[in-house]
Formats: sequence, structure tokens, C-alpha cells
Amino acid sequence: MIDLETWAASGIPLLRDPREFVLELHQRHLPQPGTVVVAVLDGLHRLNASASFLPWPHHTDGWQHRNAILGHLRQVIPHDLRLATPTRTAVLLRCRDGAAGWAEQDGAWMWALQDAAALHGLRCGSYIAVTQAGWQILGDGRSGRNPHAGSWAEGPVHTVTELPPRSALEGPRGPRPLRQPPERPWTPARVATIEPTRRTGTR
Repeated sequence: MIDLETWAASGIPLLRDPREFVLELHQRHLPQPGTVVVAVLDGLHRLNASASFLPWPHHTDGWQHRNAILGHLRQVIPHDLRLATPTRTAVLLRCRDGAAGWAEQDGAWMWALQDAAALHGLRCGSYIAVTQAGWQILGDGRSGRNPHAGSWAEGPVHTVTELPPRSALEGPRGPRPLRQPPERPWTPARVATIEPTRRTGTR
């Protein structure tokens, strides 16, 4: 676990436009309380990849959080371990219940992000907590009211609009007729005669 004072003094690179970044990341994943989103930014602070997941409720240790973050980083983006200096940055957004501000579990996730980023060849970036009060970047004080922990319910609802429209299934003069298979005359099945089997044996 890392306390807030140690985290703030560790030289975490600042997000250039935190409001737009948090909004973009929230729109991509619509995190509910309990959801963790890990994102990777390139050298120009553009979003390269991101993944969201629900950690196991009984996992509260920083080691377990580190393994979860590292596993999702490996799925969405290759590592940069061959680079002498990291150029990409890992950022964590955690949507949770409770009051705004630092909590003990935030400290466990901060340590997990720091260690997972190092093991994947990335710089450790900002830690964002999203609560009912809004979002807050812990350690640098920047915050906003929206999105908040309940904003996921305001996201777009995906329906079956991906299906082709009815007009695409109709011809110029109306619905296309269904094709029936050609009728075949019924013929009785052939039954082969069964010859009695011969049993041989020795005594």
C-alpha cells in the first residue's frame, strides 16, 4: 500500500487535459461502482489502449491488484521492456462507493499500478477515483462533478439496431417469396435381409 503523501511525492506525470480524458475513458467503458479501468497513453498523451474489469470482492491485497492490472495490460498492449526509458504511461481509474478522497484500498491500488507499470515497461501515471461526488485525481487535487459513480446509467443503451432494415429484405415489389425445396415422391425404405450368424468355437 502507498499512502497519499508518498504517492504525491513520487513524481507522477500530470494529465494534460484531465477533464476530457476522464470523460473519454468513462464513455468507452461506462464503469459501475466496483469497476477498475486501466489505460495506456502514448508519448503525446493520446489513449493507446484500455481495459475494464471487476476484481474479485475478496481480493484486497496490492499483490492481487497488481496481478489483475498486469494481466489486462498484457492482453491489450505489448510491453516496452526493451526501451531504455519508458515512453508510454499507465493510468488507473477506479469507480467506487464511499466518500471522495483517499481510502486505504486506493493505496493498495496505487501500489499495484506502480508495480504493474514497471513490470510492463511503462511509466506510472495518474490514479483517478470516481465516486458519487464526481471524479478526482488523487495526489494533484484536480477534480470535477461529472462523470460520477452513477453516470454509467446515463450511457447509451445498445439495442438490435445493428440488424438489417426490413427494406433490405424486400424486393422492389414487396417481400421476397420464400423458396420451398422441391417435392420428392415418397419411396419406402429398403430393408436388407439379415442372414443368421454362425458361431464357431473350440472346447
